[in-house]
Amino acid sequence: MSSAARGSTVAPALLALLLIGVWEGLVRLLAVPVYLLPAPSDVAVRFATAWADGTMPRHLAPTVVELLLGGMIGGVLGLSIGVGLGLSGAARRIASPYLVIAQSTPILALGPLLVLWFGPGAAAKVAICALITLFPLAIAALVAVRDADPGLLELMRSLGASQRERLLLARLPSARSGIFAGARVAATLAVVGVIVGEWLGGSSGLGILLNLARGSLFDTPLMFATLVQIAILGLTSYGLVTVAERLSSRLIQ
Repeated sequence: MSSAARGSTVAPALLALLLIGVWEGLVRLLAVPVYLLPAPSDVAVRFATAWADGTMPRHLAPTVVELLLGGMIGGVLGLSIGVGLGLSGAARRIASPYLVIAQSTPILALGPLLVLWFGPGAAAKVAICALITLFPLAIAALVAVRDADPGLLELMRSLGASQRERLLLARLPSARSGIFAGARVAATLAVVGVIVGEWLGGSSGLGILLNLARGSLFDTPLMFATLVQIAILGLTSYGLVTVAERLSSRLIQ
């Protein structure tokens, strides 16, 4: 690992440790009640307890399944729509206004409607996750494919390359960075979509656990522990996209 890469990893970790230390110190110094703001040590103990008694894994499992299904569906649809529109100027002119309208419409506001259509089960959460994933990836793919190097495309055309060959050998490799940038945004939004979908109904999931901790259980440390688990899930989702980008870079080289 290069020194620059180590620095980009160590600096955020040190900042996080500093903030946690300040948080712990202020809570202890000011004697803040645990139901208002638990100290990081209290959150860590509750996090470990929730894993030990099975509460966290029981609610984490359905969230991960919904995230994977929604992310895959939204990713495939978003990439297909974006690449298709990037290749076709006519289709792009027709569809672009609708993409803008869809992107400006808060998908999460459609959550109650999706729950009405699909019911309070996993299908509604998967649908919300897929929709919130689809649009940023579709727009990123559209722009990246559309803006491929025209000189390279013209050279390949003059050499008799088919549209499929130009897509596979020129457009997609040059669009890789833009597509993965959209995928990183979509990966983190997908977690938000699933959690909000779980808030709207269901019997299990991290969103449900947040509601339980806030409501009937009145367990503030559990709320923070669940938020930590959601953050870990978001970072994992983001990290998987980053790893996929690096692997694709090596394959292309």
